[in-house]
This record gives sequence, C-alpha cells and structure tokens, in this order.
Amino acid sequence: MTITFYVSRDAAALAVDADGVAATIAGQACARKADVQTVRNGSRGLLWLEPLVEVQTDAGRIAYGPVQAEDVPSLFDAGFLHGGAHALRLGITEEIPEFERQQRLSFARCGLGDPLAPVPWLGLKTALEIPPEAIVQEVLESGLRGRGGAAFPAGIKWRTVAQTASAQKYVVCNADEGDSGTFADRMLIEGDPYLLIEGMAIAALAVGASKGFVYIRSEYPHAIATFEAALRAAREAGVLGASMLGSGIAFDIEARVGGGSYVCGEETAMLESLEGKRGIVRAKPPLPAVQGLFGQPTVINNVLTFAAVPTILEKGAEFYKDFGTGRSRGTLPFQLAGNIKRGGLFELPFGLSLRELVFDIGGGTASGRPVKAIQVGGPLGAYVPESQWDLPLDYDAYTAKGLVLGHGGIVVHDDTADMAQLARFAMEFCAIESCGKCTPCRIGSTRGVEVIDRIVLNHNRPQQVRLLRDLCDTMLAGSLCAMGGMTPYPVLSALDHYPQDFGLVDDTAEAA
Repeated sequence: MTITFYVSRDAAALAVDADGVAATIAGQACARKADVQTVRNGSRGLLWLEPLVEVQTDAGRIAYGPVQAEDVPSLFDAGFLHGGAHALRLGITEEIPEFERQQRLSFARCGLGDPLAPVPWLGLKTALEIPPEAIVQEVLESGLRGRGGAAFPAGIKWRTVAQTASAQKYVVCNADEGDSGTFADRMLIEGDPYLLIEGMAIAALAVGASKGFVYIRSEYPHAIATFEAALRAAREAGVLGASMLGSGIAFDIEARVGGGSYVCGEETAMLESLEGKRGIVRAKPPLPAVQGLFGQPTVINNVLTFAAVPTILEKGAEFYKDFGTGRSRGTLPFQLAGNIKRGGLFELPFGLSLRELVFDIGGGTASGRPVKAIQVGGPLGAYVPESQWDLPLDYDAYTAKGLVLGHGGIVVHDDTADMAQLARFAMEFCAIESCGKCTPCRIGSTRGVEVIDRIVLNHNRPQQVRLLRDLCDTMLAGSLCAMGGMTPYPVLSALDHYPQDFGLVDDTAEAA
C-alpha cells in the first residue's frame, strides 16, 4: 500500500529547506524499501511549524513539524509512516488548535494537495448559467468589499464597469503585494491559483470583459511560475480561451511581472506600469472603472477579492453574508508577522479582536517580552496601542478610530521597539518609494524625516512637534494617493500613543 506524504512547496516552507526535507524522506523511503509518494502541496498557513510534513493515515492526515532533514530518520524509526508517536507529532492537522478555529472560505483548498491538480470550477459553472446582471447582484448582496485596503464594495465597481459602454473591457488583478507583513496573495497564488483564475473569469462574465491581466510582484518567482503553469492548464482544460467551458464566451488572462515599485500597488500606477509606462499615479477622475487600462472600462480588484467570488457564486450571497459583522461581511485571511510566536495566515470572519488574534492565536511575542505596539494595515498602517486591542476587527470600527485594516497584515512589536524610529522609517519609506508626482508626498516625507530627527535630538522640540503635525495634515489632505495620504498614520499614532519614545511626556504630545 502506497503511503502519501505532503510537504509544502510554498515559498515560506522552501525558505526553511522544505525541498531538503522532501528529498530526505524520499531517500529514507528508498533505503527502507517503503512504498511512499510525496505530494508538494500549498501551505496550511501555520508558518511557525514549517517545514510541515503530513502523512495520510486511516485516521486522517497526521502532521509533524517543524521537521528538519536530520529529523527524518528518527521519524521513520518512530513509525510515522502510520502516524507514529514522535516529539514532532502534532496530531491530525485539522485538529491543531490554531487551524481548527479558522473558517476557511478562500483558503479552503489551499494545502490540501498539488496546487495544479484539477478543480471543479463550480462557481464559474454557476455564473455561466445566469445573466451578467445577476452575477453583479449576487456580489452586491454578498456585501463583499475590496480586500486590497480601500474596502470599496466590489459589486458597485463591477456594476459601473458593466454599465459603461465599450467594445473592449478588462479585468485586472492587483497582485503587487508590497506591504510588510503580508503574504496572503502569494500563498493563494502558490497554493490555489485556479481560485484566482475562476474569480477573474466570473468578473469577466459579469462586466463583459474578454481580457484579463494579473500584475504579480516581481519578488514572487514561485508564485509567478505556479500561476503561469495554472494558466496553461486552464487553457488546455477549456476554461480560458475562445470559449469558456464551451459557452462560446471568450476570456483569457496574462500574467505580468511588476516593476518593483511599491507605489505600483496603487491601482492607477499599476495601470501605467501595465501599459509599459513609468509607474506613477494618475489623477482621478476619470475612475478606472470608466477609463482604466488603455483607456477602457476596467475592473480592478486584488487577489483576495477575486478569490472570494467563486464561493459567493457557488454557495450564494446569503451563505457568504453569514460570516462577518456589520458592513464587513465574509472572512479575511489575517497575516501575523513580526515579533510573534506563532506567525502565519489565519482566515477568520470579521469581528474578532486584535487581542484574540495576537494572543490567543499568535501566542504573543516570539521574544516572550510584552507587546508594545501592533501595526495593522501594512507599513503605512497605524500602530495600535493596548487601549484599542479589543476593537472588533472590521472596516467601520477601525475607520471610526482613524485606523485601517488594509490587506489584513498585522506586525507585532515588543517593548524594546523604539516608536520614534519606526515613525521615522515610515517617512523615509515614503520618501524612497514616492512616485514623485505630488509635492505633499515627495517633499513632505523628506521633510518629515528631518523633523523627526530634530524632535529626537531635542532641537526646539515643542515647535518641531507642532511642525510634524502640520506636515502630516498637509500630507493627509493634499496627497494624490494613499502613499502620501497614509504615511501620517504610523507617524501620528506613534507620536500620540508613545510620546516617551520621542522624548515627550504624555501631556506634551497630546497638547502639541
């Protein structure tokens, strides 16, 4: 009887020698004349346990981790071919507490098997059986909001494109995942690329588009290779091409590698890059839904938004709406990174608190020291102090407090973090990555670094604090896009909640 092992081919697993582990398992099996096959699956998201090895048994898939190549002989000795006891044995994968409490919709298939194995395309088949306006209505009723950061209702964007007359329309996926502490797009493309293809195909049916592009971050070679292979397989299966699943409706997708600029994560800069131009932000209006790629109506969503769509079409808007809270419906794959004991991806409905996520699931800091600040929403997200850790994680609750959920990236810092230096980094990051088109972002960020340096060195500190706040107001109100418009979020949150790190007492910072 052939025993099946699963070893992740996800980039995070490869970084800690998953290839070496898989090769050693094969070598040991050969030496011991054991009949085994190894499946290279996507990641389960439990990154602190990588390389994670699973073995199929009658009781289910038994997980072991983190496994190093040198552990493999002892695992064979312990009988892990049949789920035997070992210090690295974690039990049935689905019963690992941090995995079990998740509600995985977009990542339901991720980690189950070979990412390029055939899938049923149930959401797309449902979409092909109903008129385009019914697809748009289903997405509207689901409450799906864009997962790229702006949280704009996806159905409204799709309806705008659908109602704009044009002989050519496009569907563009923004997979330029540049935020620190985020990796959901990469994990999904590497672990279940067909889900993204299916979501884009459904969008194309809804709006009448015949061409799609996926703009993938250049630093993701494994995701690029996997997605290119998935596109070829989808064309061979008749899902993409001249007639989607025999419907007579044409739609195809191309993968394009990003230009390596953070600002190309902004949708209009991405469009410029896709058109072969320098990636700089466009003024709006016109909106991309009306005049987007090559001046044509364009649906632009990120990976996680498109990935939610097949579930909505397959199981219905009401099913999807049962997850989440308020106007934040469905699930979000939260990504825990930084100084965290159990880092990884955890897909959960909106509404839990940051405290639950970081402590109950993440286990607190890897260093064992107290948590000082938690940055939510990428490098331009605010630092959330302990007084706000019990807010529900949903778009509106965070917006009401001047916070952003963004792409679901969460970076944890312990009590050794210097918040003044982290604030300075935000300004410096903006100065380096700015496209340079607007003055508040281009010049404001450069001046911001200088002002923070003067505050830390106590060069007329009270006046410099007022100047920093005025500068942030200008960037918030006057920047052309979120690059300059959000840089003040980490700066002001650090100044407001951690004044001592700037050499200030609490009342000085609040009164300034």
